[in-house]
Amino acid sequence: MELSFTSAVVILLLVMDPVGNVPVFIALLRPVDPKRRTQVILRECGIAFAVLLFFVFFGDPLLSLLGLSASALHIAGGLILFLIALRMIFRRPDGVFGDAISGEPFIVPLAIPSIAGPTAIATVILMVSRAPERMLEWVAAATVAMVITLAILIFAERLSKLIGERGVLAAERLMGLILTAIAVEMLLQGIESFVRQL
Repeated sequence: MELSFTSAVVILLLVMDPVGNVPVFIALLRPVDPKRRTQVILRECGIAFAVLLFFVFFGDPLLSLLGLSASALHIAGGLILFLIALRMIFRRPDGVFGDAISGEPFIVPLAIPSIAGPTAIATVILMVSRAPERMLEWVAAATVAMVITLAILIFAERLSKLIGERGVLAAERLMGLILTAIAVEMLLQGIESFVRQL
């Protein structure tokens, strides 16, 4: 399955789940001074973007160093994505990642794993391993997805008021359904790749 630039951006947006992260960001940034909230969001998105870029450039060599195959990454990424998708559909009070933190958040849980979680990392590694000659396209896709994520999160409070809590939950569940299908596709591709190697 050939992945287009638009498909890559959409998949990255789905796995980074900015709309689903709106309630998480609002809750965790509530104790932070309102004047600092935008700075914190910019910082966390910057850290998440740096993590994704690291894995775009060094993820494939890292897999080779660890002796991991692309089919193993497909299956592992599919399983993780499937579990996250289920938690998005069947929302729990402790959130998708089940993390709780006090004070101003730094790196965890906003940058990692809320934005640059294991599924987003696995997704960028898979994109590069399937078509390394399109490296600049994958960097551009990650950049576009991160800019959209940043814009949504900066306007998180306004967005939450506009569509309401039920609207945010409905959007997250819809994303969860789409992610479930993507996860199953990743699993099937990993199994097919593994069977061909036998």
